[in-house]
Amino acid sequence: MTLQTSPPATLQTHPLEQLSAHEIHESRRILAEAGLVAETTRFAYLGLVEPPKDALYGDFYRDDADPLGAGRTVRAMLWDASLSRSLDVRLSLATGEVLQQRELDPAVDGQLPVLVEEFGIIEDILADDPQWMAALASRGLAPEQVRVAPLSAGVFEYEEEEGKRLLRGLGFRQDHPGDHAWAHPIDGLVAFVDVENRRVNHLIDDGPVPVPEVSGNYTDPAIHGELRTDLKPIEVIQPEGPSFTLEGNHLSWLGWDLRVGFDAREGLVLHQLHHTHNGRRRPVVHRASISEMVVPYGDPSPYRSWQNYFDSGEYLVGRDANSLQLGCDCLGDITYMSPVVADDFGNPRTIDNGICIHEEDAGILWKHTDEWAGSNEVRRNRRLVVSFFTTVGNYDYGFYWYLYLDGTIEFEAKATGIVFTAALPDKGYAYASEIAPGLGAPYHQHLFSARLDMFIDGPTNRVEELDLVRLPKGPGNPHGNAFTQQRTLLARESEAVRDADGAKGRVWHISNPNSLNYLGHPVGYTLYPENNPTLAMADDSSIAARAAFARHHLWVTHHAEEERYAAGDFVNQHPGGAGLPAYVAQDRDIDGEDLVVWHSFGLTHFPRPEDWPIMPVDTTGFTLKPHGFFDANPTLNLPPSTSGHCAAPNSPAAGQSENGHCGH
Repeated sequence: MTLQTSPPATLQTHPLEQLSAHEIHESRRILAEAGLVAETTRFAYLGLVEPPKDALYGDFYRDDADPLGAGRTVRAMLWDASLSRSLDVRLSLATGEVLQQRELDPAVDGQLPVLVEEFGIIEDILADDPQWMAALASRGLAPEQVRVAPLSAGVFEYEEEEGKRLLRGLGFRQDHPGDHAWAHPIDGLVAFVDVENRRVNHLIDDGPVPVPEVSGNYTDPAIHGELRTDLKPIEVIQPEGPSFTLEGNHLSWLGWDLRVGFDAREGLVLHQLHHTHNGRRRPVVHRASISEMVVPYGDPSPYRSWQNYFDSGEYLVGRDANSLQLGCDCLGDITYMSPVVADDFGNPRTIDNGICIHEEDAGILWKHTDEWAGSNEVRRNRRLVVSFFTTVGNYDYGFYWYLYLDGTIEFEAKATGIVFTAALPDKGYAYASEIAPGLGAPYHQHLFSARLDMFIDGPTNRVEELDLVRLPKGPGNPHGNAFTQQRTLLARESEAVRDADGAKGRVWHISNPNSLNYLGHPVGYTLYPENNPTLAMADDSSIAARAAFARHHLWVTHHAEEERYAAGDFVNQHPGGAGLPAYVAQDRDIDGEDLVVWHSFGLTHFPRPEDWPIMPVDTTGFTLKPHGFFDANPTLNLPPSTSGHCAAPNSPAAGQSENGHCGH
């Protein structure tokens, strides 16, 4: 195991290095000296403002680009309950000055992200509220027996909510300190809490509902039974160490090089992905991140019809990242990075081992047995994995970026944890699954938006939609066997809001018309979607307005530095229309331009009994494969694997060549 820590801020700090603890301390000091930090001030977000794209690529934009000359800029979002004020601030670490600040209008801009502090505040407020105590008493419960989930409020037609900073609370009975309370939802009751004024704004109480009595304690021997004894160890060893190097946040691996960033809101950010082949280093993607994710629920009951959580924009998945454990979260020869984020008070907090970097075997890369040529060749694939895991309430998410030897880029999200629970009204209830006796799990989705700031051989990129076309039998196709591929150029933003179509094998080809391969075709990459459903909610619903990015699989925009998030900068209690709908409303030209590809994907979850009491990992993601980027298979120079890796110990190495390799 190797541990990588963030370097202190120096004049040599690369502009895309992760923020250090020193820089976060300095940011807080600058804000305090500017009179913007009081005892009641909380830091809802603090992150690096990355340099403009054109400042980092002098060869493509201008000759005098100097990314190290401008210094580092930080963005902070400050909330002060005593002043009922939300500020969006930018400051310079180089000059020690506040560069700009803006006060948000909650009715128009929404609220700043949910604070860690507010997770506990909601229980404190409710424990002192007479209505809540009476509702619990009618169910034979006291506040100290109840845990309250701090749930983002969204924007709905409830009275007297506009302009208030709200959370909604659903209760769960906890029988002892180690009890997983999700097994005991207290249904028929929901509290709407004004966290700024520390009072209950509204309460819905439709009377007692039987609390499910199943156990959710999945580590209890009474639940899981005897532990298995028939698993043999799997050990991953790399006696010569991994094939990658990490200097600062610059990661190099078998032709790939990139910078590993981390943001409190987005989590992992991959910067400046380049690929080198035959001595030529070429840019592919400038910036890759998951810019937003939303979890909307499909249960129309009054206690849950408002449930939709933006885990990035409202809860900050990066801030909630886990410290990973060797042999459990990550297996093999691991290099860790420990990113630093700001806590609610603007102080640095290190997430020990928050980022995991390692190599994995990835099966067969290519193989062929040719009787004519008398050849039998096989090569194994491997991939570089850069990942982190985060916990947001009941769910845990893994974010995994994979780079492959053949130039493929892949993203995979892993969803696990505990499904959100409710008391099941009846076995035929149309909006939830029965996962245990009397215990329901509402239908819901996990929808992500990948922001891919493309830079394939430079800034002049375009996107074409590729569809399979079935041709009817007739002249030129007498046997009806012909099919072809149709290419449709997406020339403007208005034309590039698209949906996947599995029946047509629809993919999107991103190319550079100014860079041609040896066949004379534009070099490019193809985006392969999973073809899973988009947002399931009604088009005129509140969630559809706020999570508009999830209504379509593809959006393409002209690059703009300030257009960073699929649902807009301020998501918490925003009325909707921000983010991608506002970006594409400009209808800019995207043919041969500096462009950003936004891909929406995800899971639609109809929970199973097997998802209780803890959910096995479910996965979703997408793939970017080189398509004309190389002139031929770029892995022909891979050596065969040695015999020691091709046979079990003390067994015949059948099928191997005489030279002890997996090929001739």
